[in-house]
Amino acid sequence: MSGLSASRCCPTVARSRVNILRVFPRRTNLTPTDSMAFVGDPRMDAPQADEVHISTVFTWDMGRAEYLRKAWAQYYPVVKLGGPAYGSNGQFTPGQYVKQGVTFTSRGCNNRCEPCMVPSYEGKLREIPDFPAGYIIQDNNLLQCSRPHIERVLAMLRKQSRAAVFSGGLEAGLVTDWFADQLRGMRVKEVYLACDHDGAIKPLRKAVEKLAFLGRDKLRCYVLIGRESIEQATARLEAVWEAGCLPFAQLFQPPERKRLEYPIEWRRLQRTWSRPAATKALMGNR
Repeated sequence: MSGLSASRCCPTVARSRVNILRVFPRRTNLTPTDSMAFVGDPRMDAPQADEVHISTVFTWDMGRAEYLRKAWAQYYPVVKLGGPAYGSNGQFTPGQYVKQGVTFTSRGCNNRCEPCMVPSYEGKLREIPDFPAGYIIQDNNLLQCSRPHIERVLAMLRKQSRAAVFSGGLEAGLVTDWFADQLRGMRVKEVYLACDHDGAIKPLRKAVEKLAFLGRDKLRCYVLIGRESIEQATARLEAVWEAGCLPFAQLFQPPERKRLEYPIEWRRLQRTWSRPAATKALMGNR
């Protein structure tokens, strides 16, 4: 269905003409926590609502989402499925399908990186002229935007009460001296880069040189693993650490509905390199 997305729609449900209760198959760090947001099966304390929206990000959660639709339909007259997993691309409004503070100032991406699904789901990069305010920038590729747009985003971030988080990820090869200077003059909590293959290590190092004033704890790096040997994945994770970033390992999952089940060795590697305390304990003496 269209018009319902896990990353889009209304922040202030109370102001909407339709009273919407949102349900998510799994909790993530972006899941809303307000009184109209629930994870999983129906709850006795769930309030009355005109509609229930089952918002699904990952394709491998679609089976769970369809089960939840039937479960919640026992108690509510209208239950809808949607989200990126279903190709929904409704208008984003902060706080309904992602937690308060998250905003998108652009959608899509001009790259065709394998195995990223953003170009298929969202198409080419497009700037949002009237983007809503927020301190967590979840754009797929902010640095592909025009400089005037980036300047507007940074001006908005400087007005926020909380330090900026660039959790959507910044393309390392597009980090310029100008952009680094802009960040130097503002409050920044975290900047996420990416290093999903060996060819990404060199531009990552150059980006980190420009952003080194932030320090390792603020310089995070998404690292997609699982498509190579454990030895190769480990070497890349260590290279990200040596570059000056704190790696955030993510196990590769295909876009199909079926979620890959990794052996325990891979799951241990991912846990170690996605938890800062564990990573620092491992690499502290190196």
